[in-house]
Amino acid sequence: MTSSVHQAREALGQRLRDLRKNAGLSGVGLAARAGWTNSSKVSKIEHGKQTPSEDDIRAWCQHTGAAEQIPDLIATVRNIEAMYVEWRRMLEVGTRRRQHASKTIEAETQLMRWFEPVLVPGLLHTAAYARAVMRRVIDFYRIPDDLEAGVAARMERQQILYRGTQRFHFVIAHQALLTTVGSTEVMIGQLDRLLAVTSLTRVTFGILPTDAEYRVPTNQFIMFDDRLVNVETISAELAVSQPREIALYGRAFNELAQQAVYGQAARGLISRALEKRRAGQAAEEEAAPLPKPEA
Repeated sequence: MTSSVHQAREALGQRLRDLRKNAGLSGVGLAARAGWTNSSKVSKIEHGKQTPSEDDIRAWCQHTGAAEQIPDLIATVRNIEAMYVEWRRMLEVGTRRRQHASKTIEAETQLMRWFEPVLVPGLLHTAAYARAVMRRVIDFYRIPDDLEAGVAARMERQQILYRGTQRFHFVIAHQALLTTVGSTEVMIGQLDRLLAVTSLTRVTFGILPTDAEYRVPTNQFIMFDDRLVNVETISAELAVSQPREIALYGRAFNELAQQAVYGQAARGLISRALEKRRAGQAAEEEAAPLPKPEA
């Protein structure tokens, strides 16, 4: 769980603890009045170990004489829930809605900074690469299969690279050039696409070399100006909005960007990966058995 969520829970817990103490109630006393059989629930909520439900908030405020604070506290709970969204819940109607949500955030951003350690960033996908990635997402999370709609929405998002005034700074680890997504043919098309991306005027594209020194903890993340960071984990997407945490991600991105190579050096890494893929494809074709002549 991201520390933003934990900090928000702790802050909410402190507010609720103050309400309880102001009412002269012990934790056991409040639990008894609210009908909670597990009295440790009060302690867990107050120490940020559990997010209270909206019904919990209503009961808490009613029994501490703070009914007027119910709307504000419920809004706080909903904000905490929005910080941590399970993929299963987000993708329950398929992948297309997720793509449209990204498009909205991207349109409101002037500078997008994106780090990927294993895959090519979504805004730079070819249709074939996007199709292979989304097929794995659909199969892994067992969500409704709207593959073609999701791919179409992702391709539509890419118009932002050519229209408007937004600027983009992508840094990928060298591993992203080597990770096979779909097939050798898919990777050849994607690497060709990256070579074209390096010439876009509003795009800065860097590659973190394999032998780069370890300087900062890393995981995939996307920064939308200095107001929001999205982090994708296996189970959920985290929306980081705490200024202190955003600044930390900014420092990490700057470190990674300083170690990355750009321009001709980046194109050289892409070209070498592309040549290797093409050589592998040629070897596969040469090794393929010839069709048997018709009798």
